[in-house]
Amino acid sequence: MPLRFTRSLRGLAIAAGATLVATGPAQAAGFDNLTRLADKGFIVSAQARMLDTGETLASVDPGLQLTPASLSKLYIAGAALDRFGPQYRFSTRLRSTGSINDGVLTGDLVLEGSGDPALTSEELWRLTEELRFRGIRRIEGRLLVSQWRFGPVPCISTDRCNASRRSSNAYDALLSSAASNYASWCVKVMPGAGSQAPARLASCDTTQPTEIFDNQVTTVAAGGKNALNARRTTSNGRDTLVVSGTIAADSQPRSIYRAVSNPALYTGELMRDMLARAGIAVTGGVDITTTAPPSSAVQLGSVEGKPMQELLTRMLNYSNNFMADQLTLALVGGSQATLRQGGAKLETFASAIPGHGPLTLYSGSGLTSQNRTSVNGLIALLDSMYHRPALFPTFVAGLQAPANGPMRFIRRGSETFRNHVMVKTGTLNNPVPVRAISGYFRTQTGRWGAFAVMVNGRAAVPYLSWPQVLDPVAEDLTAMIERN
Repeated sequence: MPLRFTRSLRGLAIAAGATLVATGPAQAAGFDNLTRLADKGFIVSAQARMLDTGETLASVDPGLQLTPASLSKLYIAGAALDRFGPQYRFSTRLRSTGSINDGVLTGDLVLEGSGDPALTSEELWRLTEELRFRGIRRIEGRLLVSQWRFGPVPCISTDRCNASRRSSNAYDALLSSAASNYASWCVKVMPGAGSQAPARLASCDTTQPTEIFDNQVTTVAAGGKNALNARRTTSNGRDTLVVSGTIAADSQPRSIYRAVSNPALYTGELMRDMLARAGIAVTGGVDITTTAPPSSAVQLGSVEGKPMQELLTRMLNYSNNFMADQLTLALVGGSQATLRQGGAKLETFASAIPGHGPLTLYSGSGLTSQNRTSVNGLIALLDSMYHRPALFPTFVAGLQAPANGPMRFIRRGSETFRNHVMVKTGTLNNPVPVRAISGYFRTQTGRWGAFAVMVNGRAAVPYLSWPQVLDPVAEDLTAMIERN
């Protein structure tokens, strides 16, 4: 079975859960279409500002502290660029205190996780090849996965707390400095031998699956409906992927992603499978440690990940929660970092931005419901990044133009809106609906501006759809862009 070197990010990007504070009704001042949502019981805050003169084009209660959802990712993007720079790369290493004689490593082989949020099978295979080039054919010891930088990370949101036992998603992937493949299982579903036959399931990543498959998928006639569902359950430390539904006999293989219960162990099992394929046997099994390798350990392999500018583009484009929170933890440094410590680093970063104001961030993903900021703060962040010429190109590259962005739901509004703005969106549904959008716009004369909109519900109902927010925002911004 060929190695799988890529991962879909689109399926890893949805979030849920939020709380908010009650405020008085918003007062329209330029966002006339948007503020009609206030009449329906939603809390509306918005502002649009020119970045050359500081002129405010429109403003609606801009100081309200509201839940930003995935607009939180703008803060980790800015802070990561400020701390690491666009070309920084995480390095994942193989180390050992053992001795090597006649192709045998006597002692444990330690995989030292760096917190790389985009470590994939490709990098692990490159590490495996380094061992093979050294002539190592056998490891008389364990494959020891070190997550000493962070992991397992205590959960602070319902989604991730539940994900330690079961998951029907990939967005709630658990965190570890030794995680790989976005901490998600991938199962490939293929049609069976004939109509009504069981489908065939296979791991996308390993020749011998380390998870258990419960195959409840039936093959239906060619042209039939593909309707697949999957959930991961965990018992006695073993993950089971329950896959159900139907797949048409003429269908191409379909891949499904679900969060793993133990990211470091998953990385170890994946690495051991790769070692076996390279003809390197591990006699001592796979273990996990939260202890760093001793200074006496010799480096046997090292692989650099993708540059920060590429990580941030992926993280922002697909609103990837796992990547955002891995980067949040990486800001902390030291050993056994927590999300709250990472959030404090983000708050410190924002406190140095002129005019930002209060900020509460428990994570960079926005998956946690305690995050609070204002549209004043968001625009101050965008303004600050705009005026940092060495960092701004990377920062803005992660935002989407509605005309051609990877998220199809933003492809709305006038031609002016679709081609003159670059945006990040935020979505939460429970316990209250949140729809938020922020980014940059260019006027007809080429001037740059920034805007931010947050709409929070007061209760779980009524439901708030994206067209209810995007359509009036597009109308209001179109008028501002064309006037300036």
